[in-house]
Amino acid sequence: MKLEGRVALVTGASQGIGHACALALAREGASVAVAARNRQKLDDLVAKITAAGGKATAFVMDVADEEQVKSGIKSALAQFGKIDILINNAGITRDQLVMRMKRADWDAVLNTNLTSAYLCIQQVIGSMLKQRWGRIINITSVFGQTGQAGQANYAASKAGLIGLTMAMAREVASRNITCNAVAPGFIETSMTAALSEEFKQSAVKNIPLGRVGSPEDVANAVCFLASEEASYITGHVLNVNGGLLMG
Repeated sequence: MKLEGRVALVTGASQGIGHACALALAREGASVAVAARNRQKLDDLVAKITAAGGKATAFVMDVADEEQVKSGIKSALAQFGKIDILINNAGITRDQLVMRMKRADWDAVLNTNLTSAYLCIQQVIGSMLKQRWGRIINITSVFGQTGQAGQANYAASKAGLIGLTMAMAREVASRNITCNAVAPGFIETSMTAALSEEFKQSAVKNIPLGRVGSPEDVANAVCFLASEEASYITGHVLNVNGGLLMG
C-alpha cells in the first residue's frame, strides 16, 4: 500500500470523481477525510471504506463558504493530526451563454471550483510545511485547456486551477511539497449523465480510445501523483482524457 501512514483530504467526495478518489486513496492505505455538503452520502462512503478495512471520517462542508472550510479542515487536523494529501475536487456547473449568464452563476462556479481550492490549500499548507512533505492535487478539466461554448464560467474556473497549480508548485517545491493537476476529459459521472445520448455519442467519436472514461480512471492518476513514485513531478497537468486533447 503506497500511501500507508498518510492522511488525505478529498473535497466533493460524496459522488463521482471525488468518491472514486476517496475509495482509491483508502485502498492504498491512506486515512481519508471526506468532505462535501451531503451528510448521508458521506456517511455511506465512510461505511464503505471502513467495511473494506480502511479509515475515513466525514466532514460536512460547503467549500464555497470560507468559514465552513476553515472549521471543517480545523476539525480534520484535530482528528488526524496532519493532512499530507489534498485533493481539490469539488465542482459545479451553471451553463449558459455569456450574453445570458447571470452574475450569480458566474460567482457560484468560480467560488466553488477555484476559490475553494485556494481556501483549502491555505488551511492545509501549514501542516505540509511543518513536516516538509505534501501532495496538492487539483482536479481541473479538458475544458480548462480548450474552452467550451456555454461554459465560460466553468472553463475559466478550471483554467484558473491550472494557473494556481503552477504557482503553488513554485511556492512550495523547496519544502518537498508537490502540486499537480489532473485534467479529466469525458468521464461518466452524474454531471455528464444529464447530457443527451446524441451529444455523448458525438463526443465519443472525438476520443481516440473510443470510450468515455470512468471516475476510477481519474482516481488512479490521483493515487499515482499522491505517491512517492511521483516525487519528481510538480507543476504538471496530467491529462486523463482518452486522447481527446494531445500536446
